[in-house]
Amino acid sequence: MLVAASVLFGSGELSNRRAPGFALPDADYKHFYDLQDYRGKVVLIDIMTTTCPHCQLLSSTLEKVKQKYGDKVAILSVVVPPDNPTTVAQYKSVNHVTVPFVFDMGQMTISYLQARPGMGHVDVPHLFLIDREGMIRNDFAYGDQSKSVFEGPGLFPEVDKLLK
Repeated sequence: MLVAASVLFGSGELSNRRAPGFALPDADYKHFYDLQDYRGKVVLIDIMTTTCPHCQLLSSTLEKVKQKYGDKVAILSVVVPPDNPTTVAQYKSVNHVTVPFVFDMGQMTISYLQARPGMGHVDVPHLFLIDREGMIRNDFAYGDQSKSVFEGPGLFPEVDKLLK
């Protein structure tokens, strides 16, 4: 049990660095979400696709986080092509998602995941937890050891730590 807790509460390999800045549009290109606008808040960034079943589980969990913490925590879901405004609108409707979705052409995703030539592919979902000072304090790729973060109870203690 203790080993599982240390794995859960340890930092991911992409953590403990300044969160790369970005300004990404919503589906209508009417509003841009800029990370600088969230200074002083805890921010959760979910890199996902609308066709990923694990992403659906995380979306549900993020809705619960939004309900529990309100405006103390900002949540952004980031999608890249081939997702588009139509696929995102359908996903949000079917899954009852209210958190904002932003559209990335890949640059922001690459900088967060520290992707480089030869990596082959990027696994989604990937969740980044950013503290009030703009530092990535933890990140999680979906897997057996992080399943509880994506499916519910494991994420709440992580958010609580950042809000202290």
